[in-house]
Amino acid sequence: MRFSPSLISLASLALANALPQAASSSPSSTPSSTPTNTASGAFPTTSGLEFVIDNETGYFPGSNSYWIGFLTNNADVDLVFDHMASSGLRILRVWGFNDVNEIPTSGTVYYQLHQNGVSIINTGEDGLQRLDYVVQSAEERGVKLIINFVNYWNDYGGMNAYVQAYGGASNADFYASAEMQAAYRAYVEAVVSRYADSPAVFAWELANEPRCQGCETGVLHEWIEGVSGFIKGLDAAHMVCIGDEGFGLDTGSDGSYPYGYSEGSDFATALTIDTIDFGTFHLYPDSWGTNNDWGNGWITSHGAACAAAGKPCLFEEYGVTSDHCAIEKPWQTTALNTTGVSGDLYWQYGDELSTGPSADDGNTFYYGTEEFECLVTEHIDAIEASGRG
Repeated sequence: MRFSPSLISLASLALANALPQAASSSPSSTPSSTPTNTASGAFPTTSGLEFVIDNETGYFPGSNSYWIGFLTNNADVDLVFDHMASSGLRILRVWGFNDVNEIPTSGTVYYQLHQNGVSIINTGEDGLQRLDYVVQSAEERGVKLIINFVNYWNDYGGMNAYVQAYGGASNADFYASAEMQAAYRAYVEAVVSRYADSPAVFAWELANEPRCQGCETGVLHEWIEGVSGFIKGLDAAHMVCIGDEGFGLDTGSDGSYPYGYSEGSDFATALTIDTIDFGTFHLYPDSWGTNNDWGNGWITSHGAACAAAGKPCLFEEYGVTSDHCAIEKPWQTTALNTTGVSGDLYWQYGDELSTGPSADDGNTFYYGTEEFECLVTEHIDAIEASGRG
């Protein structure tokens, strides 16, 4: 999901600053202690075109929360996972990154500082120790996490934070720069090594919505192949996915922009990479110049591509700013009834925290509301009734 920096980044940092603060720490490259493994069961995996969680095979519902790792009140983190677990939401996709080019004000959470060609990982109380608690809380409640390593967009630093520190003209330079890729891989290794033993990890994710506008598709493909292989070398037990929007697909194509290859993506070809365990795709018709009904064909096209590749698809992001139930429920129904699609994560989860409502990017709907009843409770009932739950 692309954010508006004025709406999301500043509002979310204000939220984080308003929360009870952990002690500030200077950047450090020394790992802190990792969360204790308190849950049992095998790591999430796939079986044919289905996902497997805690030895259950089927279709799994979930959501997204970019902000949960930036909270500094442990009780708020626990509240979210308590509500998710009791509601039947099984997967939460979170930002495992927060890149900056300058150290922010005391108490503001950030994970990595990029300055003057040097990257420093913050493992302090206002750094990765916040993500530690997210993993620990999820472990204790049986919720599984997709942990993402960098943003294509500038929110929370993104690839542009690397570009600013190492030199470059655009985000396309991120993929080609040896220095940027070395820094990115060092961060990936730090995070993966930190949680490699955790049953809370559903999958490691290369990036949020990686694009390379105007590039040959081989640029992204080679990057995906290289980084996913690197991650599997660090942790062969957990799944790896891309985090892409699903652009670049001939199957079911109507010739519209999302099916095209202008953003440098080739969805079907990426699925052939051995070290990518499943496909991901997103859906935002308003942003892509299409309409809401068009989204149903987008879902079935990706399911067909995943089925052809013998790997499941995760309908990883979808959302609208109003009429949530009327628009999103048909997408959920289509996904549940599409061979090759084995789960969906709406964008995004909202809850009432100790400081008030969690961040609202316009697509958010909140725990306990009518929208939550329609798109979570009723959706989970439909999954159970389908025999896939």
